[in-house]
Amino acid sequence: MTTVTSSEKQTLKLGEKIACQLKGGEVLALTGELGTGKTVITKGIARFLGIKKHITSPTFVLMKLYPVKPDSVGAKQFNRVNKIQNSTPTRTPTVPSGQESRGSDRKRRRIKNFLHIDAYRLNSGRDLLDIGLEDWLNRPDTIIVIEWAERVRDILSKKIIKVNLKIGRKNNERIIKVENIPISSKSFNLVKKSRIPTETSGEFRK
Repeated sequence: MTTVTSSEKQTLKLGEKIACQLKGGEVLALTGELGTGKTVITKGIARFLGIKKHITSPTFVLMKLYPVKPDSVGAKQFNRVNKIQNSTPTRTPTVPSGQESRGSDRKRRRIKNFLHIDAYRLNSGRDLLDIGLEDWLNRPDTIIVIEWAERVRDILSKKIIKVNLKIGRKNNERIIKVENIPISSKSFNLVKKSRIPTETSGEFRK
């Protein structure tokens, strides 16, 4: 899905709209030139999760972990969805003893951590693995956002959520493409689709 934002406020709001679709365990790979709004998208995601701290790119520390409080908007929505799913009457087959409890635990999980990574100074994903990224990958209670993800693509799976940002025709305009997330066009109701230029039209800035 591709959309266009015309202000930093709209880009921030788009980050929130992306966040409300997350279930936990996702890795979001943000790509784009300097100043396209990667950190703004990240701020929107963090704001939806109820993180009050000022979000800046951890360029020199590489990785910064933020705890997500259970009473935040995002955590509440996540728990509400799980509660609805758990309360839906379904016919479940008999399972061996012990497996049922593990399944119930998975349904009761909640988002507890938000990990913000800036890969600008890195040459490969090995650098992230060396400082402990592997401990956070595939954790259902954690959402990971990686800015400058193209620099660590060697360790990223095909299941990542891709967010590419480009500078548009106007000063504050951003063309943002989101892949691998089930969001309908209505979720991005920020501008009309007719305003989105194509790469072949020559309307992208180099």
